[in-house]
Amino acid sequence: MDGKKLEYKGKEAMKEIERLTKNADEVQEGILREILSQNGETEYLKKFIGSKDNKQVSKFKSLVPAVTYEDIQPYILRIANGEDPILISANPITEMLCSSGTSGGEPKLMPSIAQDLDRRTFLYNLIMPIMNQYIPGLDEGKAMFLYFVKAEMSTPCGIPARTVLTSYYESKHFKCRSKDPYNDFTSPDQAIHCYDSNQSMYCQLLAGLVYRHQVLRIGAVFASALLRAISFLQRNWQNMCHDIRTGQLNAMITDVSCRSALSNILSTLNLDSDIVADEIEEICGRSSWKGIICQLWPKAKYIEAVVTGSMSQYIPALEYYSEGKLPLICTMYASSECYFGVNLKPLSPPDEVSFTLLPNMAYFEFIPLGANGTFLMDLDEEQFVPQSKLVDLVHVRLGYYYELVVTTFSGLYRYRIGDVLQVTGFHNKAPQFRFICRRNVVLSIDNDKTNEKDLHRSITLAKKLLEPHQALLVEYTSYADASSVPGHYVLYWEIVHSHSIVNKDVNVEAQVVEECCIAIEEELDYIYRRCRTNDKSIGPLEIRLVKPGTFEALMDLLISQGGSINQYKTPRCIISNDSALQLLNSNVKDSYFSPREPSWKASSS
Repeated sequence: MDGKKLEYKGKEAMKEIERLTKNADEVQEGILREILSQNGETEYLKKFIGSKDNKQVSKFKSLVPAVTYEDIQPYILRIANGEDPILISANPITEMLCSSGTSGGEPKLMPSIAQDLDRRTFLYNLIMPIMNQYIPGLDEGKAMFLYFVKAEMSTPCGIPARTVLTSYYESKHFKCRSKDPYNDFTSPDQAIHCYDSNQSMYCQLLAGLVYRHQVLRIGAVFASALLRAISFLQRNWQNMCHDIRTGQLNAMITDVSCRSALSNILSTLNLDSDIVADEIEEICGRSSWKGIICQLWPKAKYIEAVVTGSMSQYIPALEYYSEGKLPLICTMYASSECYFGVNLKPLSPPDEVSFTLLPNMAYFEFIPLGANGTFLMDLDEEQFVPQSKLVDLVHVRLGYYYELVVTTFSGLYRYRIGDVLQVTGFHNKAPQFRFICRRNVVLSIDNDKTNEKDLHRSITLAKKLLEPHQALLVEYTSYADASSVPGHYVLYWEIVHSHSIVNKDVNVEAQVVEECCIAIEEELDYIYRRCRTNDKSIGPLEIRLVKPGTFEALMDLLISQGGSINQYKTPRCIISNDSALQLLNSNVKDSYFSPREPSWKASSS
């Protein structure tokens, strides 16, 4: 960590951001030299650049390839099974961070060292100084942030395996955070650290209701989690009002720490309990929940959550529940592999959010994907990228699209994150990026990231169930439906009689199509199945059968909107095209859902 300092406050924090961004080129060069100095004798780097010498940086840039997870997975698994971390890192691997699932079904394991927590904490501690420039008085009340942990696993040799957020919430950096007003949360730590998500949600929302007139900030990590909280509140507000009125916590809360913490909070109401309960009952009992966030928490100044990328589909719902009165703020850009940067203009509309990458977080490089309006979406994810093609942080070009590549202290070298970014400007020498999408991801509701290859594979297996019924799947597309909570995957299928020369309609029994639904879900990756079965953050997959000729009409529509008939390919996912969805939905003849949850079992890595 640059200067080994984690916490900068007020003007000091803004000065540090200015220092880092004004010297972005020098800071980046220093970060790379430091990484190579620490890890130059690792087995991985020596394979490409030999033993340490004074030409390490030039050798790194000319000889070390850009890689995907599949390339480094063997090294990570060897460490997970007990081999020395010197395979990729000179520092001890203190934990493995569980990232999105692979096509093989298991989560990716990202190596992490103790100093990584320092870097994450450094970034977190910049958020409030940035926010204070735009919204004053945030230290005069509480923050209702809904945070959740997941049960930890371990690798065969005993290294903890957990999500990056669980890692932070369970760390001393979070538990022993400074007691300044900006860390005054409505949720007691005991509720945040509860592994039972239902009990945790109940307790955090209950505490938020008790302190409703003190709440100035509302948020969750992802927009989807905030909408799940509203849905949960709709089902449980009457029980919560009873708890407030009686001062007795609902019997469903069996976690001892949660019961103790919430009982203490309820006891603070004293004679005001009936008044508080009456107010909440009157608000929640209304026929419409439009604006419910502002009504329950009238002093709230903004909503904080990730609303970029796939989470943008939840913006209309959040605006409905807040009546559009509260700005939707996305403060930072991060992943399991690395924390990247911050939003220096947090009041920007969600579709204009850009992140400034901080040059002390890792060594950043970029794979060019095209210029303004010519983003090369068909560039294959597994394509070999020549080392000479990579561009460093300060030499990206305004308006151009890039795939982000990182080199970290914990053993990732020229690792392709898979995020597609567009350069929107510069803050001093540090570029600012708009998140465009995950490479090749076609469907996402929560933490799931289903790519076209995995979707196609699962449908290919499932459609075999149609063959005994003389039915043939001739075309399909998909859509992530977030109009309800939880959202769910929708597949549009055009099925015809398999023995007919023309596209003749065929009737398929409901049970057969439902079995296709569950067969697809069983083949989707670990993260999807966990979200469906354990987290309940994704609803049952739906297949909508459309009339014969629907996809021909879809092709005509998309060509009329500017597509090329010579290059037309059926889109495997419909994104932000209301007319295409309207056409598909107007031709739906039947709809079927998965009859049960797919199998899911937490692995021990």
